[in-house]
Amino acid sequence: MEKLIDYVNHAKIELSKVIFPTKMQVRQAFFAVFLVVTVVSLFLALVDLVMSVSLSALI
Repeated sequence: MEKLIDYVNHAKIELSKVIFPTKMQVRQAFFAVFLVVTVVSLFLALVDLVMSVSLSALI
């Protein structure tokens, strides 16, 4: 039982060291990820379209 209490106390100490992001940082990270995913998706859609059209022209 002493090990469990010791573990919980160490976990509390470590959690007090954590710096959680602010609301603004979370919002900025969300928009950055959203933008990158959108750009990559559009690029892959364009590559897929070009490959599909070029392959259809060959066949």
